Amino acid sequence: MAFKTTATIASFGGQLLKLTHAAKTTSCDMALNLFLPPAATLNPLHKVPVLFFLAGLTCTGDNGAEKGFFQHAAAQRGIAVVYPDTSPRGLKIAGEDDAYDFGSGAGFYVDATQAPWDKGYKMASYISNELPTALFAHFAQLDASRVSITGHSMGGHGALTLVSGPLFPLRGHTARLPKERKAAFLKNPHAYKSVSAFAPIANPSRCPWGQKAFGGYFGAHAADQWAAHDATELLKRYEGPPLDVLIDIGTNDNFYKQKQLLPEAFAKAAEAAGRAAEVRIRYNDGYDHSYFTIATFADDHVAHAARYLFA
Repeated sequence: MAFKTTATIASFGGQLLKLTHAAKTTSCDMALNLFLPPAATLNPLHKVPVLFFLAGLTCTGDNGAEKGFFQHAAAQRGIAVVYPDTSPRGLKIAGEDDAYDFGSGAGFYVDATQAPWDKGYKMASYISNELPTALFAHFAQLDASRVSITGHSMGGHGALTLVSGPLFPLRGHTARLPKERKAAFLKNPHAYKSVSAFAPIANPSRCPWGQKAFGGYFGAHAADQWAAHDATELLKRYEGPPLDVLIDIGTNDNFYKQKQLLPEAFAKAAEAAGRAAEVRIRYNDGYDHSYFTIATFADDHVAHAARYLFA
């Protein structure tokens, strides 16, 4: 799958590439940003690990690349950063552009099973399968064996829950959660080495944003599908090796105050599972939901990923 480079921008000694490509899973052209650190631009044969950053509601791949400042630490440590879009664009589905929290810019990193959204709103498959496969085939510098993931808000939800394939059979079929796929953000075939999040929607089944998205993409009564894409519910079932999840939240985050994020539920699930020490939630006094907060703590999240990418 060919990528078209629409811009090349010098950034922290490396290059920020603005790319587009035709995606089958989303039935449209998708735009993204890719940061190549100096080590990869100076020597195209040098393999570098990769960090995916998943953005939040209303965002595109430009937001994190232009305001998140991940490139600073990524350049120093020799890590490439991928900034995908947050949904398909221009599918001409009725209502697609009517709200900021559903449809365009709000794909929620799930594969929709409910018509008409099942025709293109396949962001889980796109992020977990199609996009990385295409990137690793096109850019020889990217090391497919060393990949980590982080994200903000809706993207934090995606980072905590994404899998390389559906947890359940889709299109109306139901099944119990397979033991080997529980909390698959840690045990998935794409071998994410680490996960972190900024202000994630940590319990979407119980917050207005998540309920609207899951109801629209899966159906109001698809309880198993909701649970399969809810980090708190997945953590309750997790039986794998020790975790190391880093989460940053600002105490002045209005969406935290409005109960859209619910990190306490995630922490409670970790405690109930005997894994409280494996989930670090940092409540940062005075910080909000914006990219100012992300930029402040971006270096920490790159360092968190680097600890595992270079292990």
